[in-house]
Amino acid sequence: MVAIVNALFATAIAQLTSSWSSLYGKPSFQLAGCSIQDFKPQFPSGQSQLVVPSNPPNFIGLAFGVQNYTCSSSNNYTSTGAVAELIDVSCIVSQPSFATIQNDLYAAWTHLIPYPIQAIIDLLHLVNPPEVLAQHYFITNPVTGQGLSPKWDFTSSGAFQGVPDAFVVAKGKGSIPAPTDPARDVAWLDVTAVQGDIASEVFRFDTVGGQPPSSCVSGKSADISVKYVSKYIFYGGSLARSQHYTSSY
Repeated sequence: MVAIVNALFATAIAQLTSSWSSLYGKPSFQLAGCSIQDFKPQFPSGQSQLVVPSNPPNFIGLAFGVQNYTCSSSNNYTSTGAVAELIDVSCIVSQPSFATIQNDLYAAWTHLIPYPIQAIIDLLHLVNPPEVLAQHYFITNPVTGQGLSPKWDFTSSGAFQGVPDAFVVAKGKGSIPAPTDPARDVAWLDVTAVQGDIASEVFRFDTVGGQPPSSCVSGKSADISVKYVSKYIFYGGSLARSQHYTSSY
């Protein structure tokens, strides 16, 4: 079983590492557990929905998973949440290839990995590799008790395993269409915390995939899950990275 899990994990990040060894001049390198205090994500100019905070970020994850949809009475797909695994890529944010790393993972996720995202998450938890940062999924809105809210959960794996408040449940603050291909790629987002101590603000950016077809037939079209990849960066919160990580790039 461990061999299978390791093979799955290796497959999931193979596209992230296959070309880097030649760039770095070594067969392996540290992927996770570094400080990103000097890293600033690049958001499109001329907009005010996504603004980089003045304080430094604490965590950055490269996520792969699915966006879930159901067909509405208006014959279009509406979101019913998402499920994703976040890989800690903090040690490579300064590398030139980091800007397009999401494209490499999306190619692997859509063409090379036949397993459903939940199966991959469950298998990875058996070995708990240090590269696993968090899991992303949706829960019932904890404020209203109705609808869904996004959650990033650091409690079940990695450095924050067993820390009960190492999560963030959030609400929307800002959004822009993906500047790459908005018909294919889900929007870039800014959300703020309503519960949890891992972060006070989270941005989703550099998205690839995740958008549903433009139409469906109410009562006939099945629910669908659309694969996507994105980066998530976490700011604020009372649980600082320095409490659990000591290395830096």
